[in-house]
Amino acid sequence: MSKNNYTLLLIPEKQSSIRKIKLSGIFLKILSGAVVVVLLTLGYFSYDYVTIRGDAAELAELKRITTSQKEQIDLLAAKIDDFEKKMADIREFDKKIRVMTNIDNSRTNGQFLGMGGPSSTENMVESQIAATEKALINQIHKNMDQLLEEANYQEDSFKELFEFLKKQKSVLASTPSIWPVMGWVTSEFGYRISPFTGQREFHRGIDIATKMGEEILAPADGHVLKIAYEPDMGNMLQVDHGNGIVTCYGHLAKIAVNRGRAIKRGDIIGAVGTSGRSTGPHLHYGIRVNGVYVNPKKYLF
Repeated sequence: MSKNNYTLLLIPEKQSSIRKIKLSGIFLKILSGAVVVVLLTLGYFSYDYVTIRGDAAELAELKRITTSQKEQIDLLAAKIDDFEKKMADIREFDKKIRVMTNIDNSRTNGQFLGMGGPSSTENMVESQIAATEKALINQIHKNMDQLLEEANYQEDSFKELFEFLKKQKSVLASTPSIWPVMGWVTSEFGYRISPFTGQREFHRGIDIATKMGEEILAPADGHVLKIAYEPDMGNMLQVDHGNGIVTCYGHLAKIAVNRGRAIKRGDIIGAVGTSGRSTGPHLHYGIRVNGVYVNPKKYLF
């Protein structure tokens, strides 16, 4: 066999080997590409899975926080509702006091609307929770403002009542309503026949007969206005109780207070005697209102 014929026989085999090598390279490229695609796909889904789990955990936490906040909002709403009911009771109490004391009731006419208790979650659609809670919070703020306004209003009302009652207490304490001594009324207020002249005269008080030296008590708060000796009244004193009321005491054996001294109801101011024009131990007791003598029995209990 010649050399040329041998070369011709090798060419087909060589070409076949080259073709196989090329095919193997293409396969490897395809396989590598597929592996890369698979790895990228796995990476994408892994990232997506981790993200979804993170979002789910965050959503669960938000849901827990929302539930807790709603419970707190409902509790606050219930407390505000209870507060409003108590304010309503206070308004009613204020009104009763004003009726009893005959004070103007215009302050009690204002009414503030309550917000009611928390809403039931059974009637709420899940998608409306946020909007409902926002509306509830706004309502809470509105009612809190109203309740604070009413609390201030009620405070002013009670201050007015307190000042009125304090004044009334002062008036009552200064009103001569107890007997200065205990005894028998031997001469009434008004016109009478004088035991000394036998003539008709106006008696400006009442005469209370009792034992000599009996303690005379102040019938109300006040201060000593006058101490003097007069021929007809003997040792006498006057006590100013304010509001135009002055009490007068005559025929005293002694006087136990000084002019200008402040006295309280029940304080000892003197002792019964027979000084001046008198037929026996007794106390002449008179009351003057705005300069006019009135019957003391109208004030005595």
